[in-house]
Amino acid sequence: MAAATHTPGGAALTGLILEIFRLNGRLLVEGDRLVAGLLLTSARWQVLGAIAYAEQPQPVAWLARSMGLNRQGVQRIVNEMKDEGLVAFEANPHHRRAQLVVLSKTGRDRFAAVERLQAPWVNRLAKGIAAQEIEAARRTVSTVRERLGQE
Repeated sequence: MAAATHTPGGAALTGLILEIFRLNGRLLVEGDRLVAGLLLTSARWQVLGAIAYAEQPQPVAWLARSMGLNRQGVQRIVNEMKDEGLVAFEANPHHRRAQLVVLSKTGRDRFAAVERLQAPWVNRLAKGIAAQEIEAARRTVSTVRERLGQE
């Protein structure tokens, strides 16, 4: 069986993908550590952020799609956070069964506390890396994500 041959771009992207996999694992571990004192996990932090940064309230399926996760996993987290008073459901005028997810006052307060922890942490991580380099990496990752969505 012949080995597959990568183009230079394909080889570089393979290296980037492997680094993103490694980074994702480290981000989850460090994220869990960062927000543990707020009784959160990286997964809950991610869902709270998706809700907080959405331009308007969204149903779980839309949140999951925007995060690149499966609906069932996000639904489980949202249900747990609802039981803890971090989120609430509102009627969706466009779909009777797909309720909209919103942050409760407690959820907004908790997310604000996360942001107070996140800012100095991410500033330390970014130290010594030019903002232009970070932005170029973000654009590259975004382009690959968009192309994956088109396949």
